[in-house]
Amino acid sequence: MESGSNVLNMVRCKRGLPGASAWVRVAKPRMGKRMPKSHREGQESSRKPRERVRVLITGGRIQRRIQALAQEIRKDFPGEPLHLVSVLKGGVFFLTDLARNISGEVSFDFIAVSSYGEKTHSSGQVRLTRDLDSSIEGKTVIVVEDILDTGMTLQYLLRLFQQRKPKHLRVAVLLDKPERRIAAVHADYIGFSIPNEFVVGYGLDYAERYRNLPYVGVLLIGPRLKKKPAED
Repeated sequence: MESGSNVLNMVRCKRGLPGASAWVRVAKPRMGKRMPKSHREGQESSRKPRERVRVLITGGRIQRRIQALAQEIRKDFPGEPLHLVSVLKGGVFFLTDLARNISGEVSFDFIAVSSYGEKTHSSGQVRLTRDLDSSIEGKTVIVVEDILDTGMTLQYLLRLFQQRKPKHLRVAVLLDKPERRIAAVHADYIGFSIPNEFVVGYGLDYAERYRNLPYVGVLLIGPRLKKKPAED
């Protein structure tokens, strides 16, 4: 008896001579082997997890709030030149829209810092990776941050800037996460207070993605689209 994929069919055919015939065995084409279940599951688990962003603050609300913050800042310093300092990279969107809405003379500069330690958790230590291009001595400085959570970065920056003798030093943040606060710092101008969720959009990123979204949203990630835990 023939077996498995090697089953052979007997096909009767003429061999040229009248009345003569012969039996020729012809092999069936082999079918592709089915991938073991364990291999299929491994392949599926290696795929990139699904991601979705749930809108938390719309672009319209952000712009209206920024207009109000700009008026509040100018009211506190009427007719005075303002120097905005943005923390790269997340604060760029906020600084740009804020500067456009502040009347009078406005200049700005950029600074970059990073925390180091384990790959997924901040050590609480902060180091300067890009300094300001110009002196802030004697200037009214507004530090512009995308988000204030633990406060460790802001604490470092305020100490650094105070040593450089600005005339005034204030802080404006688009988002505030008071539940996450570790350092004893606060913002003078706050756009929105938000719950302890991982947010992206309007400058905020996840693996350098989602910064370009015109709104702020909560990142949902994983097979069942669970919320991504807030990072240190």
